[in-house]
Amino acid sequence: MAEVHTTYYSLKKLLSFFNGNMALSGVILISLGIYVNFRGAVLTRVLGLSSAYLLHVGYLCLGTGCITLLLGFAGWHGAIKENRSTLLFCFLFMVIIFIVEITVATVVLAFFSIVQEVSLEHNFATLRKNYRGYNEPDDYSMEWNLVMEKLKRCGVKNYTDFSGSSSERTTGHTYPRGCCKSIGTMACDGRNVSTNVIHQEGYFPKLLKITKTHSIKLSGASLGAAVVQLPGVLATVLLFIKLG
Repeated sequence: MAEVHTTYYSLKKLLSFFNGNMALSGVILISLGIYVNFRGAVLTRVLGLSSAYLLHVGYLCLGTGCITLLLGFAGWHGAIKENRSTLLFCFLFMVIIFIVEITVATVVLAFFSIVQEVSLEHNFATLRKNYRGYNEPDDYSMEWNLVMEKLKRCGVKNYTDFSGSSSERTTGHTYPRGCCKSIGTMACDGRNVSTNVIHQEGYFPKLLKITKTHSIKLSGASLGAAVVQLPGVLATVLLFIKLG
């Protein structure tokens, strides 16, 4: 009888430990969701299709993390109080969260390849049509200026993206001042395309690097959280059976 008691007691302790890990994984998902949603918000608004899916998945991670954190505490309470109803509730939601996390990781990795194929031409066409110049007050132009200055890049592909664009027709310049390495200099006149004056490369390669980094973090965190939570799901089932 003492052996049964020891096994039962150890199972409760083990489940409490796993629920602590589950709560910790919830905190990690919440932190990651906040990081993805609020870091580089200007980039997300300007680049649209290129990073919109990361924003949505970031919110999903934020919501999943909050639920996971609550489930961790609920599972711990159910184990301590030996409440079968609470344990059953936690088990069902743990399974749902586990499936969501696997889905998140899969969707993020799958969409990254699509982003590379679709976003280049989309952003190129949108820039040529909607960007009006460095001093224009519209939100799109202002945000693009911030993007180019922040990333130290010019255009989507390169500085020639502005040739024949709405910006050139409006200002008469072949590139905006945001492309210049030193905006206040005389050489930054909208016509001098020397490598000493403007950034020659577009932002797209850097965008892919940023998007890839966020994608790996999201998918890695989701898979890691799922791995951490799986033992807790199994331990919950065992304790639920034991209490029956």
